[in-house]
Amino acid sequence: MGLRQRLGRRRRGSGFAPQEVSVKLAIPFVGEISGTWEPVDVEREAAWELYVELATRISVVELGEDEGLLREALSSLYTVFATTREILRRYGPAVAPRVQPGNVSFGLLAVNVLNLSIRPLLSKWHPLLTAHEASRGDHVDPVAHERRWARAAELRAEIESVRKVLLALAQALNEVAGVGDLITVRVPAQQRQAAATEG
Repeated sequence: MGLRQRLGRRRRGSGFAPQEVSVKLAIPFVGEISGTWEPVDVEREAAWELYVELATRISVVELGEDEGLLREALSSLYTVFATTREILRRYGPAVAPRVQPGNVSFGLLAVNVLNLSIRPLLSKWHPLLTAHEASRGDHVDPVAHERRWARAAELRAEIESVRKVLLALAQALNEVAGVGDLITVRVPAQQRQAAATEG
C-alpha cells in the first residue's frame, strides 16, 4: 500500500505539489519498493499522465466475484503497460535520473511496477485464459464460459494483488502531481438523494 508524507509544498498550476514524497509499494512475492521521491517538474507531468491513465482504467477498480470479465481486466493491464512505456519514452531520461540509495524516481517506480507486478501477471495468465477461451463452444456465452473456468478465482485474486500495487502507485502519482483524488470520487449526498428520487 502507498504511504505518502507531505514534507514541503510548492505551488503547481491551481494546486499544490509536494517537494518531497515518501513512497512505499508492497509488491507481492517480491517485497517492497520504498524511498523518498523528490520530483522535478517533468516527473510531475509524467505522474499526471500516468495517474489519469490509472484513474480511468478498470485496473484500479476492485473487481467483484461476479463483476466484469477477466479478459477485459487483463486487456486493461496490458494497456497500462503500453501507456507507461510510451510515457517513459516521451519524457526520456529526465524522469529516470540517478538517485541516491533510499530515493526513488518516476522511472524507477514505473519500470519496477511494470516488470515486477504487471508483467508476471500478464505472462502467466494471458496464455492460460486464451487456452480456456479457445475451448468455448460456438453457442456458449463467453461470460458464462469464463465464469465456469476452474482457475477464475485464482486469476481474480492475482488481479486484486496487482490492483493494490497500482492503487498505491496511483496515490503516490496523485500526491506528486498535486491534484485532487480522481479514483475515490464520491458523489455528494445531495446528488445521490436527487438521483434516488428521480429513479
